[in-house]
Amino acid sequence: MSTSNKAIFLDRDGVLNEEIGTYVWEPAKFNVLPGVPESLARLKAAGYCLIVVTNQAGIAKKLYTAADVQACHAKLQSACGGLLDALYFADAHPSVSESILRKPNSGMLEKAVARFHLDVAQCWLVGDRLRDMQAGAAVGVRGVLVGAEENAEGFAPHVADLRAATEVILSH
Repeated sequence: MSTSNKAIFLDRDGVLNEEIGTYVWEPAKFNVLPGVPESLARLKAAGYCLIVVTNQAGIAKKLYTAADVQACHAKLQSACGGLLDALYFADAHPSVSESILRKPNSGMLEKAVARFHLDVAQCWLVGDRLRDMQAGAAVGVRGVLVGAEENAEGFAPHVADLRAATEVILSH
């Protein structure tokens, strides 16, 4: 457990693992993106807690289970040398149930801020959708948007991937 009061909140699909155009719940199809383990190691070395916050609506839709998500998270932890301090997931979907945990709501971040006694002014959120940025903004956490240009809608900073986001964060 890190004693730091700063953290990097990380969206999962499209940031840490390949976005495959559908729900990623089978460990065999869960592929950690290039540069992710190295980037996480650099952020951890800089004193950040590393906290995954991911929407997993497929659970509410009965497409897969929480155990499936946890199996993917075990593969992620293994690939990243166990560097992740916490992995939160929201299992709701608006068509089935409302949840304050589901991004763009900030419940997952609020839980982590309380649990790890975080100073939100020293935290960052890296995500690939504007709803990730909205969740961060709701609690006062700066965001870095990664991935496809069409998701940016003018948001800055907007960079290619977690490697580039790590450069942005460590240069501040």
